[in-house]
Amino acid sequence: MFKFNFYTKIVSIVIVLLIPVLILYVYSNQTTTGVLREELNQSNYNQLTFFQNQVNTNIEMISSWPHLLIHDPDVASFQAIFLKDKVLNLDGINLVKRIQTKLGLQESSSNWRTGLSIYSPSLGRVVSENGASSYDQKVLNQSITNGWQVSKKRVYGKDQFIFSLYTLSPFSSLANPETANTIIKVEFDSSNIQDMLDRFKGDGRKEPFYYKKGVGVIYNRSANEELSGQLITKLEKLGLHEVDNLTVKIGEESYLVHAVLSQTTGWYLIDYMPLSDMMSPIYSSNRLFYITVVGSLLVGIVGAYLLHSQVQVPILQLVRAFRRLKDGDYAVRLSPKGSHEFAFLSRQFNLMVEQIQELFEKVYVEKLHVKEARLKQLQSQINPHFFYNCFSFITSMAKLRNHEAVVAMAHNLSKYYRYTTRQERDLVPLSDEVEFVQYYLKIQQMRMPRLTFTIDISSQAHSLLVPPLMLQPLVENAVLHGIEPQAEEGIIRIMTERVGSFMYLIVDDNGLGLSDEGITSLTLALEKPVEEKSGYGLWNVHQRMRLHFGEEAGLDFSLSPLVGLRVILKWPLSIAEEQEDA
Repeated sequence: MFKFNFYTKIVSIVIVLLIPVLILYVYSNQTTTGVLREELNQSNYNQLTFFQNQVNTNIEMISSWPHLLIHDPDVASFQAIFLKDKVLNLDGINLVKRIQTKLGLQESSSNWRTGLSIYSPSLGRVVSENGASSYDQKVLNQSITNGWQVSKKRVYGKDQFIFSLYTLSPFSSLANPETANTIIKVEFDSSNIQDMLDRFKGDGRKEPFYYKKGVGVIYNRSANEELSGQLITKLEKLGLHEVDNLTVKIGEESYLVHAVLSQTTGWYLIDYMPLSDMMSPIYSSNRLFYITVVGSLLVGIVGAYLLHSQVQVPILQLVRAFRRLKDGDYAVRLSPKGSHEFAFLSRQFNLMVEQIQELFEKVYVEKLHVKEARLKQLQSQINPHFFYNCFSFITSMAKLRNHEAVVAMAHNLSKYYRYTTRQERDLVPLSDEVEFVQYYLKIQQMRMPRLTFTIDISSQAHSLLVPPLMLQPLVENAVLHGIEPQAEEGIIRIMTERVGSFMYLIVDDNGLGLSDEGITSLTLALEKPVEEKSGYGLWNVHQRMRLHFGEEAGLDFSLSPLVGLRVILKWPLSIAEEQEDA
């Protein structure tokens, strides 16, 4: 199950603090984007409408020229002339020149390149600024329709559109142009619109162009015609209205498209720009914000980690160390890192525990010495009884004139007491302990002939150093509590065994033994303070071994293969002893 520790809590707080900021920014960003898009659409619409009005104004102004010319006196005179000859007279020539002059003035009144022509069905002549000539009435009749007409031609490999408008007088003769008194034609080409598109693009627009379905496209002169063509294909599928603000995706790029329909010409003025151009400042702001949020989150995580590692972890280590110290584990130590306050506190804790441990060890050793003194006092009270039994045996053997038994008892008894009374060393070779136990067992064997024993000590174990008088209490315990209470033959077996990095000294007997509960109770008694009723021998051996060799040393009990009790005295070998034993 996931646990909220100090670190996860701090990180969670940082994340919780950042979430409202992130939500507020996203909401603000969406609102700003929406307002920006709306304002941009309105601005584009206003600019396109203004440009469209400029184009329409020019076209409407050009459309009004024929109506002005029809009421001109010279034009009216020209339409009333009926030739008797094929050539004009002087008055007619002067009239044509005046009309040409007026046509030139009219054309120059606009900055568009235009053309004005006056047709006289009665004369069969057409007059323009550049001259007068005859025309084919049938061809003219086919060209005349109501409103502006658009024709396309190729100029230098590109499409150019010619816009033409015919005005007839009277207007009712539109169905039969040959009955008209005068026909005025005004025309201009799409280069005029291209000039305006170029100026419009120079004012900051992206790619403006004119488009009319079924007719064609008027591009500005620097337009990307391929991209515009793809855009037109998309728009034809979507369908256009009088005013449109669309987002069209071409390839991987999205484009913001604005379109305004000209009511005068029926052409759409279309402009488009990559959405990324408009959104790039917002995207840059978003990236900067998200980088800031991620940076803040990382700083928060690092700060939380530092708080966790530099504050909480040392505190938890101190808490756990104090709990172990409370449970009596005076070997607990902290591992301070760095030079901050908690490292100083950890070092002071180690120093305090070390001093406490030293004090406890001194007190413990003093108590152990007191217990050893008491043990020796008790042994001195028991030894006289053992001593009296031995002398009683000698007296009995002397009366029976068994001099060999008397000599053997006296010899073993002297060796036994010499070892116990002259023992002043802290550690002795295991071979000395085994030799001492042999004297003890031989004495007991003289008293109890049914007692037999075997000793199997490895050659490498003979030189190992152990505290003195460690083996004799184990053997004495086997004789007094295992063998002596029963009448059957008694067997005691002493041997050594190497187990990993430990040496085992094993004492087996075939005596009464102990139950599993008795073995457990005896094992637990070794770890408790000694009680008057339980005796000091085994407890003293166990505590002395642990004092010399550490917590892993001491006594273990189990059922013996000889049916009685097995006592194991174990201690760890040093590196030198391991290499020598190997």
